[in-house]
Amino acid sequence: MLSSDSPQPLSPSSWSLNSKILGDNDYDDGNNGGDDDGGAGYEDDLSETIIVAADGSGNFTSVQEGVDFAPNNSEFRTFIYVRKGVYEENVEIPSYKPNIVLLGDGSDVTMITGNRSVADGWTTFRSATVAVSGEGFLARDITIANTAGPEKAQAAALRINADLTAVYRCNILGYQDTLYVHSFRQFYRECNIYGTIDYIFGNAAVVLQGCTIVSRMPLPGQYTVITAQSRVMPSENTGIVLQNCTVLATQELNGNKSRVRSYLGRPWRPYARTVYIESYIDEFIDPKGWIKWSSNDFDDMQNSLYYGEFGNRGPGSITDGRVNWGGYHVMDYYDASNFTVHEFIVGEQWLDSTSFPYDEGI
Repeated sequence: MLSSDSPQPLSPSSWSLNSKILGDNDYDDGNNGGDDDGGAGYEDDLSETIIVAADGSGNFTSVQEGVDFAPNNSEFRTFIYVRKGVYEENVEIPSYKPNIVLLGDGSDVTMITGNRSVADGWTTFRSATVAVSGEGFLARDITIANTAGPEKAQAAALRINADLTAVYRCNILGYQDTLYVHSFRQFYRECNIYGTIDYIFGNAAVVLQGCTIVSRMPLPGQYTVITAQSRVMPSENTGIVLQNCTVLATQELNGNKSRVRSYLGRPWRPYARTVYIESYIDEFIDPKGWIKWSSNDFDDMQNSLYYGEFGNRGPGSITDGRVNWGGYHVMDYYDASNFTVHEFIVGEQWLDSTSFPYDEGI
């Protein structure tokens, strides 16, 4: 419900054009606690920003209320500023709500948390704390978490099945199946992504740049796997690209790395495609690098998948002991150049308008 003493948002019928997210020079939000004024860069346009505040000082007290108020089928961006606070809810952004922009006060103070899981009767698809079907979705400076825990099996924090979506400086936290990059073109920059098993998975064409990828301690008897890509046909222009990322383990997992194996990925579907480019890979990763999916038909799958590594560094990046599969490649520069923002997701045609930084090539 709208607070009588809070800024009143415009009605959807009178929404005006605001086609660009303000860049770093426009406001100082940082990740050190942020501020309380919509990121300071919005002081001239607060009437055109939906303000969500858990303490009741905004237009709404839940993120979902802000999404519901946003205009349907808008060709313009709708800014939803989520003030610092913990929002315990599941947020659904449907396909008829395109161009939604979620802006937080900082990923350490603006947090959306849920706890749905397969163990509690949800499908993996429906378990997501934030589920996005609206094209053009953008998020910045927010934590999105699923707190179900490793014992609850699949439990997604963020699911995106929408084109032209980008996420910047966000924490995406979970255990099994944390980030569901379901489909279409997606981009992640300088995000922290935590999980245990298959925690970046799906069949999008997705590039993750400058992200910190952190494997957590799994349940006893389990191993950790970062990616599970699910390309079904060789004609699909999809895959998971990790470029200039940092691959680490939590302190607990590092302390148990002698008995808990960890891998870069496993193939969820026959034509799975995942590449690591110019990333730092720490020593907790098993020398084999990759592991097969539990199936009887892996003999065919190991030749149809595409797993590649190029120019990586760190003790876990040594490729001498990697799997001997027909689909595994130590790539050269020309191979790797096929998986850049420019080539893989045609990013220069749509990322400029976000003001999020990105590297077009290698």
